Amino acid sequence: MRAHPLLISLLFAPLSANAQPAPSLVLEASVALPGVQGRIDHLAVDLQQRHLFVAELGNNSVDVIDMSSHSVTKRITGLKEPQGIAYSARAKTFYVAAGGDGHLHAYSGLTLRPNASIEVGPDADNVRIDDQAGRVYVGFDGGIAVLDAVDLKLLGRIALRAHPESFQLELDGQRIFVNVPEAHEIALLDRRLLKQVESWSTGDLSANFAMTLDMERHRVIAAFRKPAALGIFDVSNGKMLQRLDVCSDADDVYIDGSRRRLYASCGEGFVDLIEIGTNAYVRTDRVSTSKGARTSLFVPAWNQLLVAAPSTGSLGAQILIYAIRK
Repeated sequence: MRAHPLLISLLFAPLSANAQPAPSLVLEASVALPGVQGRIDHLAVDLQQRHLFVAELGNNSVDVIDMSSHSVTKRITGLKEPQGIAYSARAKTFYVAAGGDGHLHAYSGLTLRPNASIEVGPDADNVRIDDQAGRVYVGFDGGIAVLDAVDLKLLGRIALRAHPESFQLELDGQRIFVNVPEAHEIALLDRRLLKQVESWSTGDLSANFAMTLDMERHRVIAAFRKPAALGIFDVSNGKMLQRLDVCSDADDVYIDGSRRRLYASCGEGFVDLIEIGTNAYVRTDRVSTSKGARTSLFVPAWNQLLVAAPSTGSLGAQILIYAIRK
């Protein structure tokens, strides 16, 4: 494991009589991804095995990291542009969506060997799991495929106006909220009817890629790139309640309900921290990461935010491990 330059600077930073309050995110370690080139896409975790799965789109591979030893234990190669990745604790399976050939691949979480594969549609991308229903949802160019989590049997497809980016499943209902940037909308889908039932316009905001749900406050939160902003929408009617500037090139946003906070990771090289106030969301901190490090994974069980940093210059690709201190 090679120490990240940011970690070294933190260890040897001088003390000051006028020291600032301790940061909420602290870089505590990094895990090298030897030989990985190009863009890194999404991450998933198996909490029981302490495995982190890394979709290395530009390298046509998936790395499996042992988070106890902070080392790569297996590299799955030969995939065509792996993008979305997700893990099912119930099925003990992790799923990889390959945009290059439109397939969803399933692997055993115990042996890390391939279980099954199915073509879902062109540019297969984001993957979401409904463990209670035993279903896997996969975005592809023009829709979302619905599959059985065990045998990957195709149960149906939900048509969309264009390619879906991040989408989220409603936990206490049957809706799916979907970013559809090319249609300038957030689409609402019905999981029982397998069809789109509503459309929310994003107005003058475009390139909505990342999304999270704040169901305690009945909000859908979408991260836009043009301009760089969060849009806060009322979950009941799609009305935009707030617009908040954030770092540019956001690709992931997460809600930390216990701390009443959001984390937005951006390719600009930052993670923005947004506090959830009584009446508004307010950005309170900006933490440096690495240029191009736009994908991340919030792991509440470990109190960590994991950020994927691609290879840049002399610095190799790595996973940056940020401890959440407060």
